Amino acid sequence: MAKQVVTRTYTASIKNQQQVSDDLDSLGFAASKLWNVGRWTCSRVWDEIDYIPEHDELTAYLKSHERYDDLHSQSSQRVLQELAEAFNGWYGKRRNGDTKANPPGYRKHGDEHPRSTITFKAAGFKLDTQYNRVRLSKGSNLKEYWSDFILCEYETRPDVDLSTVENVQQVRGVWTGNEWRLHLVCKVKIEVLEAPGEKTVGVDLGINNFAALAYEDGHAELYPLNCLKQDDYYFSKRIARCDDSDSEQATRLSQKKSARRTHYFHTLSKHIVRRCVDERVGTIVVGDISGIREDEEHGEAKNWGKHGNLDLHSWAFNRFSDLLDYKAEMEGITVEYVSERDTSKSCSCCGRKRDSNRVERGLYVCNECGTVANADVNGAENIREKVSPSSPNLSVNRSNGWLAQPSTFLFDKEAGAFAPQEQVTS
Repeated sequence: MAKQVVTRTYTASIKNQQQVSDDLDSLGFAASKLWNVGRWTCSRVWDEIDYIPEHDELTAYLKSHERYDDLHSQSSQRVLQELAEAFNGWYGKRRNGDTKANPPGYRKHGDEHPRSTITFKAAGFKLDTQYNRVRLSKGSNLKEYWSDFILCEYETRPDVDLSTVENVQQVRGVWTGNEWRLHLVCKVKIEVLEAPGEKTVGVDLGINNFAALAYEDGHAELYPLNCLKQDDYYFSKRIARCDDSDSEQATRLSQKKSARRTHYFHTLSKHIVRRCVDERVGTIVVGDISGIREDEEHGEAKNWGKHGNLDLHSWAFNRFSDLLDYKAEMEGITVEYVSERDTSKSCSCCGRKRDSNRVERGLYVCNECGTVANADVNGAENIREKVSPSSPNLSVNRSNGWLAQPSTFLFDKEAGAFAPQEQVTS
């Protein structure tokens, strides 16, 4: 086995919660206040010149504001960075035609400021792994003459030993709704298995099927998005019934929806990696969707239709890719990202490119060679061939219809796992 350094986030409980909760509360409230100051500033700039400030511009402008000094300087920078990212995300949706998208809101429940997450970077914390303590720096406005920092006693899972990690890069104070917890972002040296084989699989991420897989030896799999769409519909209805979108009930519903989505992506990435191990796959080739919102030829925003645009923006592609990367890495499998350019238009059998070949969203028909394929599987096969062109044997195997009749795996909510379509319980 080879050793490799990777990034991991460990959750720790705070043993001296009573002693430090007031100080952590004050920092959490301060982070919300700074967010609100930045939110007002971004809104004013947007209204004046239709421009969203980048986080470095926002930081430079607000450095002299009194709220900036309520936190350690690096912690304040992180709050403003998150705000700038949220505004740019909203602008991306707006530009792509999502008229229902709202800009990031103010962090305020009535007259109360909620407890926001506080991020402490290298200069803002000091870790003592011998006594399981971490010292978190206060902002200059909140420092009292007897204390410049908060000393938290933490406890991690029994299998986590922070003294053995390469380094701890960040510490985050996270309010769970009942208590504060610490998230420690670490560099960890792990053992990586040898690759299970030398085969490749192409992965196409899409709107109806979150993932379509095309294997080198001639079979394919689909993972429909139905489960997440059902959750989106259910939780949107429940949140809409709340008196206030910022109410405690709406917040709990949003957190539950987020947790279910995270579980789905964890389970899906784990299942795909396990299937790759079983199929002796050494390389997963994923279509890079970073430019999916742009027209390939003219650089303009694509119009995916009203519902397509909304679905597109609900995807957590980056989240899924991160999970797939580290789970594959543990099994010695390489993940490569390639451009998706023309993969939906080209025939994976003869290579002819033609927009009209895709006669509808789920069906691809080639007028040149007569191939009939599931459109997402055809795209996945084109993605795979960018790294590993088809062998003559695979070309012969296309006659068995695997391009048009892939296996389908559905997420079983009761079992919390994926299973072939015919085995999923109702």
